[in-house]
Amino acid sequence: MIEIKRLDAHEAVLLVAAARERALEIGVPMCIAVVDESGYLLAFQRMDGGKIHSIQVAMDKAFTAASARRPTHELADLSQPGSPLFGLNVALGGRICIVGGGMPLVVGGDVVGAVGISSGTPAQDRECAAAAVAAFAKLLER
Repeated sequence: MIEIKRLDAHEAVLLVAAARERALEIGVPMCIAVVDESGYLLAFQRMDGGKIHSIQVAMDKAFTAASARRPTHELADLSQPGSPLFGLNVALGGRICIVGGGMPLVVGGDVVGAVGISSGTPAQDRECAAAAVAAFAKLLER
């Protein structure tokens, strides 16, 4: 039998709030998705002014970070022509996202979920995702 660590719904809502807070601080309305370890949606918010297309992109970034077990920005170089993961971005019907803004949530070496942020620049999206990851780390300290 395999035991699986999993982010819960309450934690997911707290992570959305942390990302939202950072988005408000930088003045960029975001779409914020939090998924479980399998990449399935636990919580989502489209802030007022968040881009329509960013709804799916945020969910895809979170899915990618959970399934690849690494931040989405790390996949960008690896998926270019001649690189080991070339073509990854078209896998699964284009659901794999190699743009920054998706980050896994890790506990004891196990990915328990992920966050995906979209609507700003990749750097802004990463900044808000990092705020959610930092909030998750604080939750673990309790």
